[in-house]
Amino acid sequence: MKEDRSVESQGQRSWLERLGQVLSGEPRDREELREILADAQASGVLDAEALAMMEGVLEVAEMQVRDVMIPRAQMVVVERDWSPEQVTAEVLASGHSRFPVIGEGRDEVLGILIVKDLLRYYARGGGPFDITEFMRPARFIPESKRLDALLREFRSTRLHMAMVVDEYGGVAGLVTIEDLLEQIVGEIDDEHDASVETDDIRAVGEFEYVIKALTPLEDFNEHFASEFDEDEVDTVGGLVMKDLDHVPRRGEVVDIGRFRFRVLRADNRRVHLFGLTLMDAGTATAEQ
Repeated sequence: MKEDRSVESQGQRSWLERLGQVLSGEPRDREELREILADAQASGVLDAEALAMMEGVLEVAEMQVRDVMIPRAQMVVVERDWSPEQVTAEVLASGHSRFPVIGEGRDEVLGILIVKDLLRYYARGGGPFDITEFMRPARFIPESKRLDALLREFRSTRLHMAMVVDEYGGVAGLVTIEDLLEQIVGEIDDEHDASVETDDIRAVGEFEYVIKALTPLEDFNEHFASEFDEDEVDTVGGLVMKDLDHVPRRGEVVDIGRFRFRVLRADNRRVHLFGLTLMDAGTATAEQ
């Protein structure tokens, strides 16, 4: 027993000494740090969850907003001219607490509506409704912004949501503080997940869908009249992973036949949710 404890103690000292050398010496690459953390987990000093979170922290430092944002097609918004009844219906249907308020289209984001601010309207007994009275300013950030910088910004400004714009100034999507934290701690069943809990395949546009990674491939083939081999993989997530030959990261895009998959939710271990675009649908419609 004493001998086992001695061996374990030596193993712990070994990786701690290596970690100390890395942190106190000249800067090293992240791969070496990952190897040391993996050694610590193998030695029993760190459990698997702690290792995954540490690896998530390292990944956040290497990722950009475009890798984790909720794409424009999946944004849930409210419109400037909506009545209070329409806004309330959207709040109840989606379960969200924050909404971009748009004007003529999704490129015209006027501000952010936080549901608790809307309570002031009902507290005063209703009456004339102007949604701009309850909006807060929207924060716009580029797709290329680093996640670690955005996390610091969220903490310092106490913001929970930012609009993401592309190089031409158009709205590319939105990002929340929950999206950033999921890269570190793994999946969080938050407000953006509530709307897709019941349906494996959900249409969000004419040629756009949201699909759970665990959707049986048999159901996918039946729904889209596709013919993917159900003997090779069982799920849509397995199909994408087989094509990529690695666990996809959030924001990663892959084209398989006439389908374009974009990873909407993923952690260090598996994919949870895809956005799907039917790439030939628009062409087929135009030719008819």
